[in-house]
Amino acid sequence: MNPEKDFAPLTPNIVRALNDKLYEKRKVAALEIEKLVREFVAQNNTVQIKHVIQTLSQEFALSQHPHSRKGGLIGLAACSIALGKDSGLYLKELIEPVLTCFNDADSRLRYYACEALYNIVKVARGAVLPHFNVLFDGLSKLAADPDPNVKSGSELLDRLLKDIVTESNKFDLVSFIPLLRERIYSNNQYARQFIISWILVLESVPDINLLDYLPEILDGLFQILGDNGKEIRKMCEVVLGEFLKEIKKNPSSVKFAEMANILVIHCQTTDDLIQLTAMCWMREFIQLAGRVMLPYSSGILTAVLPCLAYDDRKKSIKEVANVCNQSLMKLVTPEDDELDELRPGQRQAEPTPDDALPKQEGTASGGPDGSCDSSFSSGISVFTAASTERAPVTLHLDGIVQVLNCHLSDTAIGMMTRIAVLKWLYHLYIKTPRKMFRHTDSLFPILLQTLSDESDEVILKDLEVLAEIASSPAGQTDDPGPLDGPDLQASHSELQVPTPGRAGLLNTSGTKGLECSPSTPTMNSYFYKFMINLLKRFSSERKLLEVRGPFIIRNEEGCPFILVADASDMKQTDILLREEDLKFASTMVHALNTILLTSTELFQLRNQLKDLKTLESQNLFCCLYRSWCHNPVTTVSLCFLTQNYRHAYDLIQKFGDLEVTVDFLAEVDKLVQLIECPIFTYLRLQLLDVKNNPYLIKALYGLLMLLPQSSAFQLLSHRLQCVPNPELLQTEDSLKAAPKSQKADSPSIDYAELLQHFEKVQNKHLEVRHQRSGRGDHLDRRVVL
Repeated sequence: MNPEKDFAPLTPNIVRALNDKLYEKRKVAALEIEKLVREFVAQNNTVQIKHVIQTLSQEFALSQHPHSRKGGLIGLAACSIALGKDSGLYLKELIEPVLTCFNDADSRLRYYACEALYNIVKVARGAVLPHFNVLFDGLSKLAADPDPNVKSGSELLDRLLKDIVTESNKFDLVSFIPLLRERIYSNNQYARQFIISWILVLESVPDINLLDYLPEILDGLFQILGDNGKEIRKMCEVVLGEFLKEIKKNPSSVKFAEMANILVIHCQTTDDLIQLTAMCWMREFIQLAGRVMLPYSSGILTAVLPCLAYDDRKKSIKEVANVCNQSLMKLVTPEDDELDELRPGQRQAEPTPDDALPKQEGTASGGPDGSCDSSFSSGISVFTAASTERAPVTLHLDGIVQVLNCHLSDTAIGMMTRIAVLKWLYHLYIKTPRKMFRHTDSLFPILLQTLSDESDEVILKDLEVLAEIASSPAGQTDDPGPLDGPDLQASHSELQVPTPGRAGLLNTSGTKGLECSPSTPTMNSYFYKFMINLLKRFSSERKLLEVRGPFIIRNEEGCPFILVADASDMKQTDILLREEDLKFASTMVHALNTILLTSTELFQLRNQLKDLKTLESQNLFCCLYRSWCHNPVTTVSLCFLTQNYRHAYDLIQKFGDLEVTVDFLAEVDKLVQLIECPIFTYLRLQLLDVKNNPYLIKALYGLLMLLPQSSAFQLLSHRLQCVPNPELLQTEDSLKAAPKSQKADSPSIDYAELLQHFEKVQNKHLEVRHQRSGRGDHLDRRVVL
């Protein structure tokens, strides 16, 4: 510093002392400056006051010499003390050079700057609030200072400033929020602690409504919640807890829409504390905001669904996620199935996804990378606060269905998540069928694929969805369209039923005919698509048919679709009759027959078929018979079930013309076992009435003659040995009574034509088997045992 330069009104002694390296001498100079300034204040000499402050600032505080800078800082503090209440008039000139020194490389100088600013602020009190942003900015830097003395000094200044803000009602929150939003993304733990402490203070001031600006800082708060420091995480938890309490108290003033996407992102983080906290917020948002959250359903489901498969290690997150899922599902109502067109006078809300998150570097950009997440980072519609008040909330299913489809397709997703997805699909088909049927073609393949799932619960839910699709009135069309495959479109000969029975049969509603059976809703075109694709799947995955086939078919909602289809629609229910893979058709018929005979769900259907009293039941018998012909033994069992014993005997007579294989004999063996089961109790009792049931006995003897000397042979032989001699059963009353004829065949069914149909199908099976084996001799029917 040039000693000859004029620093008036500062005396040479003051200037010399301010430049001294000793603190005591600089302090003496400060006292002289304070005395000098007080005189100027008394004289109201503002010119000289400004000149003193400018000299201390330019020539000392901003000097290149470190001791001069220290002298300038203590001199400025002395000026502030001397000015007293008038210091507010010169705060800009007093504060700026001090804040500049906050960036000095010398830690001692930063400490002195902190000390000087403390004295300035202490004198000015509320007058410093217009300069709060620059003070806060400087303090946020000192909070992360590596020197403990500097940090200690900044904490004193920080407490003083907090006291001033708390006392005042003139704090400018609007201008402060942008600075807070910027600083909240600091990665320094001390800076984060400083930010959190200030948010707590501002939240506690009654006159400051920080809740209005929560969307600006919420993302940053969740990032701070992931800090490695336990104390900082705890502080952040407290802050978020306070905000959530206020949200619950004043939900009407909360900008739910602007914070929804922020929560979606943090619900997908790998940090357990962040995820649990965000999920708790999401739960409250859904319950408090209600349908306002519907536009964000796809994003919420993306975040919530994977959590449902968590194990006990994340039990808390799983439980909260389940509540979120259930609450969101309840928001979907039948009103959401209305047409997308808006009513007159209504205005469509414009999605503004860019407004959902603060545009700051370091902001979370989304959940973990994955096929389910990438589509939704920018596709989730966001309503501004104004639009949510003016516009109705519209449920857009495209994003929701995409999320559900994605999670159901992911084989790595847990069982509970897949179940939840299927529950969502079922719920949407119930509440919004018209909108959902626009997506059915894209969902159908994955729903069929899900039938191969390892979990029985998943399969049951999947079948519920497929049953709803197949029976929903929304899927009804005047023309169901061509069925899959050219073979299913071709015309075929129907079984002829004599007039007038046939006419009445084909014109009678199948639903009425099944009034004693389980509910059979009218099926739409997707029923037939489902049946065709299910059979194709069973055909291509034989293991699926063997292991899960009976379970899948038995657990269809109500009754198995194949067995309870509207029998009046002959062309579309005889799907198996058109199956080109005859071996598969035979296996499939055997599985269906086993279910028909043993399933408790089909008890009423069996009773209906047992007597064939109605035209509808006769029609159903004909319909089943056509497909059952793929398997000779199951056809006989169907005749036993319907008490068509004469026709059963006629069929067994035809067995002599068939190729008797080991598999064939094994099925006869199983039929014998079934005859001994409770399902055929009535048949065994009819053996007592030998006179009226000769064809039953002849049919059973026919089966006996087919069997080799095996356990089944012995079982049936013993049963037939128990058949009484009709002469021994004669009583005086029976002799007087007119002889009864056996149960007459139904006049509405052409059994001769049924037999011809059986022969035709079996001849086709025989030709295919010989083509595969390369043998042309149809008479070679040797059996290797």
